[in-house]
Amino acid sequence: MEVNNLEEDNLEEDNLEENYLNEQEERNNSETNDGKEKGFDDLMNYLYEDAKPKKKSNFKSFIAIALVASVISSSVVGGVLYSRFSSELKNQSLLSQNTVFSGTTNQLNSDKTNTEGAVRTALTQGSSVVGIRMTIANSGSAFPGASQGNGTSEGSGIIISQDGYIMTNYHVVSYADTKNGASGNATLEVFLPDKRQAKAKFIGGDSVNDLAVIKIDMVNLPVAELGDSSKLEVGEPAIAIGNPLGMEFAGSVTVGVISALNRKVDTGNSTMNLIQTDAAINPGNSGGALVNSQGQIVGINSAKISEAGVEGLVFAIPISDAKPIIDQLILFGYIKGRPLIGISGKDITETIAKQYNLQVGVYVTDVSQGSGAEQAGVKNGDILVGMDGKEVKTINDMDSIKKSHKVGDTVSVTIIRQGNKKDLNLTFSEEK
Repeated sequence: MEVNNLEEDNLEEDNLEENYLNEQEERNNSETNDGKEKGFDDLMNYLYEDAKPKKKSNFKSFIAIALVASVISSSVVGGVLYSRFSSELKNQSLLSQNTVFSGTTNQLNSDKTNTEGAVRTALTQGSSVVGIRMTIANSGSAFPGASQGNGTSEGSGIIISQDGYIMTNYHVVSYADTKNGASGNATLEVFLPDKRQAKAKFIGGDSVNDLAVIKIDMVNLPVAELGDSSKLEVGEPAIAIGNPLGMEFAGSVTVGVISALNRKVDTGNSTMNLIQTDAAINPGNSGGALVNSQGQIVGINSAKISEAGVEGLVFAIPISDAKPIIDQLILFGYIKGRPLIGISGKDITETIAKQYNLQVGVYVTDVSQGSGAEQAGVKNGDILVGMDGKEVKTINDMDSIKKSHKVGDTVSVTIIRQGNKKDLNLTFSEEK
């Protein structure tokens, strides 16, 4: 995948070390070999820190992605299979009666009876909300620097077809993406409310919009009824169904209101328009359903603001925005027509640049085979400092320029290679 998926990099540290040491020697011929090795190690730790196994998140630091009960790790996570699902969603004990109106100027005129009625209606969708477990069998080579052992993460999903298609958040199943270097070691399992279990296949994913589709080989499954999120109104009831903290609390229901619409949230890859609600969600709820009082799914629970002193700021992807993306993922496995540069990289900040005598820009850690970047001649270790006549200091700068172009457009790219500036012509390929 592009730019932000450093996990899939095949590190070529030998070549990078040679380049770096040559630059160090030019800067300071009196520096000792021990000093050079230490400086290189520090630089490599910075440039490739994201290649180590850890929880992936495209959201900025102030937003906690509600993904896992246990974060992907190199330690062995218990071998006891999930053995219990809530027998009937109507018996759930984790109901929130919170109807506080968060961040709006209107008042919610609803009593306890109306709230309970909305919950009963929403629970008709419960049979279509499933648990998802992703397990990584780590041999020690899938993740550079990782020790042996298995890692697991758990989230939620929504059945959208009788023959087993399930939509969820991309970050719930990202390691199973075939574009990810760890996909060969990843196993997906789905847990249905009726206690059936099935192995799932990754169909397609979109990290920019944090959406993915997986599939299980089952038929006659209960299908979610999708609503129209464009008709939502601030103040109406909102019911979240999912698996907070993982499978142990599967099928949990919380109740709140629609706090705001079209909240613009910077995800790092893009700015998304999200539904804001105060229906409580926690790690493990990601990919689960946000339901209206008519029992229709109007959003996919994705994130919350997790900060000291902050409560009730939860975000969901509007279902009307998600549906066309989900349709493309089912048909093609990717979003057609999206331009691709074809590199993974790391920002070289002013501080890092001064410390290691490098140029501010995007350090290229990997070049995708067959991409426009490869055909243009971009190589690992290059520092990209300009594109389309504009200065590039960060990955966000590069992506902003890319968004103004389409597949097939050609732009100039300026790189620094071993201290020398070089201009190349790059033609955007299609992201797949």
